[in-house]
Amino acid sequence: MTPLIDTHERRIKYLRISITDRCNFRCRYCMPSGGIEWLPHESIMKYEEYLRILRICIPRGVEKVRITGGEPLVRKGLADFIASVKSIDGLRELSLTTNGVLLPMQAPDLKRAGLDRVNISLDTLDRDKFSYITRVNAFDQVKEGIMTALEYGFSPVKINVVAIRGFNDDEIPAFAALTLDRPVEVRFIELMPMGCASRYGEREVISSEEIRRIIEGRYGKMAPVEYNHGPAKVYQIQGSQGKIGLIGAMSEYSFCSTCNRIRITANGSLRPCLFSDDHIDLLSPMRKGISDIELNELIEEGVRLKQRSHGMCMGQHVAPHQGCDALMNTIGG
Repeated sequence: MTPLIDTHERRIKYLRISITDRCNFRCRYCMPSGGIEWLPHESIMKYEEYLRILRICIPRGVEKVRITGGEPLVRKGLADFIASVKSIDGLRELSLTTNGVLLPMQAPDLKRAGLDRVNISLDTLDRDKFSYITRVNAFDQVKEGIMTALEYGFSPVKINVVAIRGFNDDEIPAFAALTLDRPVEVRFIELMPMGCASRYGEREVISSEEIRRIIEGRYGKMAPVEYNHGPAKVYQIQGSQGKIGLIGAMSEYSFCSTCNRIRITANGSLRPCLFSDDHIDLLSPMRKGISDIELNELIEEGVRLKQRSHGMCMGQHVAPHQGCDALMNTIGG
């Protein structure tokens, strides 16, 4: 089959699917303080519906699939779904983004099902600050989740850190130190002003270049690591077991030039860009009985909506998602 290619000649190889809007955290940059009204059960994609989309996209060149949420580990039947996804010919890598709390219980089943790797979100190494940013007292459980992921051989284990000036910028060297004697990749992600994070201003955004300078000021110049599988620029502290990933979504003007990702939201929309309101509803037509040929055409239409750039580099553009009406727990990270 012909590959999925957008109008800017970028080949789509990476699909992120949000399987639930539910989450057991209430992170301040993701959800409002009063909580949210969950999507009705009937509005959430069924596993079979995701698989139908994947069986179209993977033969057309999608090599990597990441399962997100919300918190994907709260959805029942996940291990069986992972096994079904892994059975699709052509898939090279299946990963999952999680807050890690439920990993100790589910890691054995996820590993047996064929999950390749995990990304675990952790924005602070301080227990009190953790409770503040997540509104949940679960710091020790997340630490246990990271250790469990390493124990069960998920590789690489990536730790996602949203860098926020005035909150965790003083912890950047400590996070980098996690890579010294552990085979983890600590990924620093620039704060993106969308959804509930739009309350933050540019002054809270720490650029990936500044993060690199902070780390090198403590540990010396890092060596770049060749990495062609995602948005991060990857480095390594001399003599360390792990790696440092820097994701400059807000500060790097060329960030979008090689973007090969599309997303399926929990309520069945194809989003070609995290920062755009553009989307194609796939769920309603599927439930009305469209054919695979028609579904394939809808997916192509969604890919054609992908813009050359998100236009969100610092000071250049205002995010389309203002306020907490467009929530990351539904869209998926």
